[in-house]
Amino acid sequence: MGWFTGTRPPTLGVTDGLLQPVPVHRTNAVSSTATTEYHRIEPLAAGPDAAATFERLRRWLAARPEARMVDQQPGYLYAEFTSRWLRFVDDVEFLLDAPAGVIHVRSASRLGRKDFGVNRARIEVVRRALSDG
Repeated sequence: MGWFTGTRPPTLGVTDGLLQPVPVHRTNAVSSTATTEYHRIEPLAAGPDAAATFERLRRWLAARPEARMVDQQPGYLYAEFTSRWLRFVDDVEFLLDAPAGVIHVRSASRLGRKDFGVNRARIEVVRRALSDG
């Protein structure tokens, strides 16, 4: 671990069927349930077989060398992504909403006030990986 890992937030997870809100006073996070324009990102499409898409997501995350799976539950995944050089850690969560056909996302840096678009870019990489099948 490095100096920039930070501490795992105690408030992660699902409450009342939703991922936790992102801190709106910092520009180092995105969420598909955020209400502010900067923080808002579209959820991932789960397609007609939401469970299969969610399993593909789980396998994709497990294969990523920069990701460490922390929690896996039916319909919920939590991984820590660590940057290569300075070892910054971001907390990334996925919540399946099968009836709506989407996977909600939350990706937030533990440290700093800005992330220079890293969390948004990460979710877009995940989106492309899932759409490629």
